[in-house]
Amino acid sequence: MTHPHMNKRRKSVCLQDIFASNVLFHRKRLGISQEELAELCGYHRTYIGSVERGERNVTIATIEALASVFGVSPHELLVPKYND
Repeated sequence: MTHPHMNKRRKSVCLQDIFASNVLFHRKRLGISQEELAELCGYHRTYIGSVERGERNVTIATIEALASVFGVSPHELLVPKYND
């Protein structure tokens, strides 16, 4: 059985996809739109969308900014959630 965060080419968990899934999870948990999240972080809405789709390699500063808005530790955005 394949985990939803498995990269088909590498057959391993892709940290970028885990991060993307966690950003989406926490944004929905807060009940805010991509645009609202972007405003809170100082980014553009399209950037947030591309992060949530796993299309962006984010910086540590971005991880910290998003974690701060979500009220979680930065490392929590990099840990797989198997019950999502």
